[in-house]
Amino acid sequence: MNFFEQQDVARRNTRLLVLLFLLAVAALIIVTNAAVAALLFFGRDYNLYTGSRGDTGGFLSYLSWARCGTIGLAVTATVALVALAQWWQLSTGGKVVAESLGGSRILPQTRDTAERRCLNVVAEMALAANMPVPPVYVLDRERGINAFAAGVTPADAVIAVTRGAIEQLKRHELQGVIAHEFSHILNGDMRLNIRLAALLKGITFIGDVGHILLRSSNRARTGVRHSQNRGAAALPLLGLALWLLGLLGALAAGFIKAAISRQKEYLADASAVQYTRSAAGIADALKVIGGYIPGTLVHAARARAMSHIFFGEVEHRVWQVFATHPPLAARIRRLDPDWDGQYIERRPRHYAAQPARAGDAQAGVGRAALVAAALAAGVDDDVVPLEVNPPKADAADADCGPGAPQARGSEAAARDIPAVFVQHSREPLGAQALIYCLLLSDRDQARQTQLALIAKTGIAGLADLVYTLCPGVRQLGAPRRLPLLELCLPALKAMSAPQYRQFKDTLLALIQTDRATELHEWCLFQLVRHYLDPEFTALKPSRARYRKLAQVAHPVRVVLSVLAHHGSGEPPAVFRLGADELGFQSMQLLPPPQCSVTAFSRAVHQLADCYPLLQPRLLKAMALAAGADGLLSAPEREIIASIAAVMDCPRPMDLQGGRLNDASSPFALHPAQHGTMALPSDTPNQANLP
Repeated sequence: MNFFEQQDVARRNTRLLVLLFLLAVAALIIVTNAAVAALLFFGRDYNLYTGSRGDTGGFLSYLSWARCGTIGLAVTATVALVALAQWWQLSTGGKVVAESLGGSRILPQTRDTAERRCLNVVAEMALAANMPVPPVYVLDRERGINAFAAGVTPADAVIAVTRGAIEQLKRHELQGVIAHEFSHILNGDMRLNIRLAALLKGITFIGDVGHILLRSSNRARTGVRHSQNRGAAALPLLGLALWLLGLLGALAAGFIKAAISRQKEYLADASAVQYTRSAAGIADALKVIGGYIPGTLVHAARARAMSHIFFGEVEHRVWQVFATHPPLAARIRRLDPDWDGQYIERRPRHYAAQPARAGDAQAGVGRAALVAAALAAGVDDDVVPLEVNPPKADAADADCGPGAPQARGSEAAARDIPAVFVQHSREPLGAQALIYCLLLSDRDQARQTQLALIAKTGIAGLADLVYTLCPGVRQLGAPRRLPLLELCLPALKAMSAPQYRQFKDTLLALIQTDRATELHEWCLFQLVRHYLDPEFTALKPSRARYRKLAQVAHPVRVVLSVLAHHGSGEPPAVFRLGADELGFQSMQLLPPPQCSVTAFSRAVHQLADCYPLLQPRLLKAMALAAGADGLLSAPEREIIASIAAVMDCPRPMDLQGGRLNDASSPFALHPAQHGTMALPSDTPNQANLP
């Protein structure tokens, strides 16, 4: 399945939606002008007893160009401001959407077995989708089986599941549901859904205004006091017109939303099969929903407005024409043509009045306080407490997999990283220490300066932990730098915003210690920044500007030259292979002095502005060139990973038998933001890190 083509389809659907909504706004302007003219006509030239004192020319006289222009500007400004306000609210990150629907984040230190299993499944699907592990939220008060993915870019995306989903579904069924949501992230559906919700709110707001006007006056007065109330008598007519127009606009938008959403659900179901390598998981999950009394119902206040982002329908619908999801039976038969029509029954669990998870009742405890506690002391996740209201008859359905020690051991073996490093990577303090270790210098004097900078952060135990872990991290060598970094990134998302700013400032200080930026330091900083920045700051994604490769010939030359000089193959052969693959037969390899980290950084950010269908071509050409000698060195992997990060593009899925499809590397998608932070310009061999 070509996800880049699907993202392009999503962009075309967005343009179609914008066009249709512009037409709706134009119709809104026309009808509003007619309604205002009718209001003036009935208010001044019409009497309820005697009728009109003129002909239709009196009505048309109120349709002047000046008035039409003023009303048009007012309506357009109103719709635009409301849509922009809604877009601003929803585009601040997927966590805002999840929290507004009643979700709470599942921390890596959770002791709830169902939540731990859910985190493991999300990590597995991230590996299969070749993208970073997103934060996971749970809607604790929802017994229905449902889930959604929210966000604008893959870096600020979150996965949210209901309590019913993580407790009622078996492991393979939950994998199917989570894989379905990953497809929405890769296909670009999340951004389309948010734009749709924002535009819909702009149109329906006119109807809301009409509803207010309609209720502002419930009777018209006539007689001797007619001159004082003639405007008020017609005010409900204007409100009725606006309300009807808003209703018609909402109906039209509902049809569009339903048609696009239904097709996207079929595509996401097919993608889930691709990720899990089996149709049984997603098909069985749908069968469970069909036989489960609460179904996919979600009772959160804003669930109806965001119904199109969920895995299944959030409410019962009388008419399927407005349904945002295909019929359940139709989805199952596409996945399992031999289905006998029988659903899988699961007994609903009844939750006690108290919160489902320990700590939920402490409303005053914020995320910053939780993370501060995690930084001060690690949590021993080997101890598994008793479950609150554990299932009995359905114990076989729990299927929560191996415990924490076994999971860490298997992950350490898969990544060829010591289990103690895997354990430290699961909490923010250890993750910070490991990443700092990756930047420590081999020279004693510079390393002592860096350790002093870490000690100045004031975080208790951090400097000692770095000093302790440093020898082991150095023994891992360059080939394990990237897998270790990727292990640490999910835990770092649990930091607070001030803690993250301090962490990033410390990273920059460590890099600047020797007043020279090495290529692997630039790559590390890009991976950290592009994965974590959207979690804590509002950043604007890069905009596509270059449609043809000829427009970015020089950046391509710089990047291929850097890859050739830092790779394991012969530089001329590596460069020639990549350039020929992109159609630049006459392009020549740049000498090493022209391949500085600064020039490389500038070139990569220019390539990030290419149209999405060009980006995979660039990455595949780089991967093909890097693997020409049958090997992929650590610098080559880091360069390709960091370029993919800046481009917000997945790394190539296979090369020379899947050489880039490393099972130990979930990192692939990152936002392409452009920052302004740079190291001092007077520093020699210094790169513009962002």
